[in-house]
Amino acid sequence: MKRITRTAVLTVGALIAALGVPSATAHAADGLPRVDLRVLVVSDGSPAVDAIAAELKTAGTPYTEVDLTRSDRPVIDSGFLADTVDGRPRAKYQAVVLPNDNPFPANSPEMTALAAYERTHDIPQVDAYTYARPEAGLEYPVDGGYAGSIDGVRAEVTDAGRAGPFGYLDGQVPFEDNSPTVSESYAYLSTPVAGADFTPYVEAAIPGGTGRGSLVGEYRHDGRRELVVTFVYNQYQRQFGLLARGIVDWMTGGVHLGASRNYFAVHVDDVLAADDRWDTELNCTPGDVDCPEGEGTPDPIRMLPADVDHAISWQREQDFTLDLAYNGAGSFDQRQGNGGADPLADRLIAERNRFRWINHTYTHAFLGCEQDTTVVPWRCATNADGSTKWVGRTTVSDEIATNRVWGETVGLPLHNDELVTGEHSGLKVLPQQPDDNPNLAPALADNGITWLASDNSRDPAQRRVGPATTVSRYPMNVFFNAGRTAEQVDEYNWIYTSRAQGGSGICEDNPATTTCLPAPLDTATGYTGYIVPLETRIALGHVLANDPKPHFIHQSNLAEDRIAYPVLDGVLDGYEALFADDTPVVNLRMKDIGVELQRRAAWADALREGRVTAYRTGGTVTVEAPDGTAVTATAPIGTTLAGDAFGEAYASRVSGWAQTAGRTVLSFTLPASAPDGAAPDGTAADGDGPAPDAKAPATAPAPDTRVPAGVRDHVPYTARS
Repeated sequence: MKRITRTAVLTVGALIAALGVPSATAHAADGLPRVDLRVLVVSDGSPAVDAIAAELKTAGTPYTEVDLTRSDRPVIDSGFLADTVDGRPRAKYQAVVLPNDNPFPANSPEMTALAAYERTHDIPQVDAYTYARPEAGLEYPVDGGYAGSIDGVRAEVTDAGRAGPFGYLDGQVPFEDNSPTVSESYAYLSTPVAGADFTPYVEAAIPGGTGRGSLVGEYRHDGRRELVVTFVYNQYQRQFGLLARGIVDWMTGGVHLGASRNYFAVHVDDVLAADDRWDTELNCTPGDVDCPEGEGTPDPIRMLPADVDHAISWQREQDFTLDLAYNGAGSFDQRQGNGGADPLADRLIAERNRFRWINHTYTHAFLGCEQDTTVVPWRCATNADGSTKWVGRTTVSDEIATNRVWGETVGLPLHNDELVTGEHSGLKVLPQQPDDNPNLAPALADNGITWLASDNSRDPAQRRVGPATTVSRYPMNVFFNAGRTAEQVDEYNWIYTSRAQGGSGICEDNPATTTCLPAPLDTATGYTGYIVPLETRIALGHVLANDPKPHFIHQSNLAEDRIAYPVLDGVLDGYEALFADDTPVVNLRMKDIGVELQRRAAWADALREGRVTAYRTGGTVTVEAPDGTAVTATAPIGTTLAGDAFGEAYASRVSGWAQTAGRTVLSFTLPASAPDGAAPDGTAADGDGPAPDAKAPATAPAPDTRVPAGVRDHVPYTARS
């Protein structure tokens, strides 16, 4: 499968051509209405609506939320929904998201206003999670359908779904099966009402029956369009991650501000160094800070040349590139103690262009406070006056510079503005070191570092550290001190079982971040049977959430039993089976991820502060923003900006960034095949609809938010970098 390895960077001309729209001075003489590129989200606190809102927020698609549970909320009436601007009729929202097909009381004037608005301006409505009933175009489930759990069901995208908003999927939509730890996925499976203009997009077999029922489908009626979703979900479930893009595509017609892609990057830390090994008897890591000084005998884990060959072969098969964060002193020490020989370094250097490389400091020294390791856990050493004793600027700078020089000397293809410090040290780490080392920022400036890795589990928000901007990385629960599956499972049991079951009790002491296993895992089967599926699920969840942050493992995980590969294969093979070829995994290096995150933050600020206005008039889209704003948008293939093709193709659309340099208006031209937004002919109706039938439950089951053991991203003393 082809993977994207670069971001799309557009010239202003390219972006303007891509969304070809008339200038801001265009007048209303053409008679076309204006539709603002903003979504109305009507919420009642249900997880399905929250999931859609989260998808819009992550993509950078502006929306207005009206919370039905608040007494001070605005009233949804014709004035709230539409008005006139410069003589041109304006629809304020390009789509409406409701908790269900009609969340208002019977004969509600608000539902009547919404229905009239949707009909007049051809505004689509998403029913985030609704009971299957004739008012939504479906038979009641009791009439030959099904209501209940669909845990583990493999739903399928229909031909209409693949030709429409879900064409980026290969066809299968597997539902998670996490019971009994996490509650079941509940759904209503039903067939369209006879004579209804209802098109199923995602279906599943009706249990106990011979037919198939709709889970997602389009219902056209009374001059309106609804996307009817009949299963419950939250934003973290795989099934929503798979379908979220299509839901947004359907409601916006593929034309909206913001963009979404599926990212995956893997950093391998400590390359060339050796990682200390977990001692299954002592339940700690001799040579590391979790073992008392002098206890146990260190037994380091280090890759061999054959492991390099395996990594190269794996990359070729997966069409994927690993990022190797290296410590040059590891090779120096090896040569010193081995008569000048280091076959591992020789092999890596010979194959250096097969990988991406990141400076990980020369010796992997801890660059924060000076550590007092006479106690477990360690603490910061202090000066005579009680102040923290910090590692000095010269020491920090030398660690960076010496490693860079080593890499340059052997010809590594480096980007010298990237850095991963050992254990993300120098940055704050609770509880011992609540502040960054004040000597870190000057040392970064000494070495031209502008992108600095941080640990997402303790420092998730991108921030500035002197001249550098952080790039948060997800730690995988594939431990740095494990080269064999038995060691991984033994340590996992120590962390994730209670004291009564022989564990450390860490999971009991930290219920907000960790869940205990019901029983210890079998050391022979626990890795492939439990840990690998769970870690795969977590990482794939990040991929499906439009999250570009990289994941990190360690060189020890590519050695001996090569325990990282089952997880990485689970992510990439699982992805390959689910997505079409035009929706590849996007595999970026660290600095490009940093740029993407930085742009997103600036874009979110611009939207929050009301500095962006965007609207569509027929086949043109206009975006108004202050000079210098980086604008992100998604549009149909063939869209142009200032006469040039816009964006980069992804998931049957084009998307990208563009700067409003030297101007405040970007004008995009949509291809002739794009829907023009004209209202369809339809029979007038009040759009209110009857109150829910007695066959419909008053409230539908909602998913449990509990997580199984180990789902959290970080275990404090094992997720070392």
